[in-house]
Amino acid sequence: MTKLSVNINKIATLRNARGGSMPDVFKAALDCERFGAEGITVHPRPDGRHIRYSDVVQIRPALGTEFNIEGNPIPEFRELVLRVRPDQVTLVPDAPDAVTSNAGWDTLRNADFLREICSGFREAGIRVSVFVNPDPAMVEGAAACGADRVELYTEGYAAKYAHDPEEAVRPYVAAAKAARDCGLGLNAGHDLNLDNLAYFIRSIPWTDEVSIGHAIICDALYMGLENTIKAYLTEIRKF
Repeated sequence: MTKLSVNINKIATLRNARGGSMPDVFKAALDCERFGAEGITVHPRPDGRHIRYSDVVQIRPALGTEFNIEGNPIPEFRELVLRVRPDQVTLVPDAPDAVTSNAGWDTLRNADFLREICSGFREAGIRVSVFVNPDPAMVEGAAACGADRVELYTEGYAAKYAHDPEEAVRPYVAAAKAARDCGLGLNAGHDLNLDNLAYFIRSIPWTDEVSIGHAIICDALYMGLENTIKAYLTEIRKF
């Protein structure tokens, strides 16, 4: 069954906009678990504009579900991951000034670098997922680098879903089949929401995990956080 990992970055963004400690990011992480989330995702960036490294250190020992840390594996990020030992690290090639992740790795051009990073994290007992575009060649490249999973960048799917769901999901099915053939686990994330999530899972039922943050926080403004998480779990469990 596909697991829901809630990305709590946007809660930290709201806190940082005003300063202080409201909303309480630590409490929000625990509440997400209490409301049914099967994982917590954070994506710390060097400028600390949302989740901070100090948040990651505080949250890690309190969690009872899986903890996933996303980010570009710059030296500071690598040190953080090895310090807190999450269940999973997701390698994302975002630039320091990126508003949000906007592309997957070229796993062929960056093979030597990714192979080194994957090896180091796996030696520490941390599952490694590599963020990729829905391209079988990039999936196969991630497998060759020693990844345990890939996370498919689903912005393209979300952008095309309303117009033509079948066409929107087609490249993702091909990439997901490549992952399965390579023995890789499969994650997905970016712009998945209550409108498009169920169709994605129905099309690729062997998806291990979806990581969703922005849409969940937007929906929670109207539905409340608990009701929103339960609504997403309902969509996932339809299939």
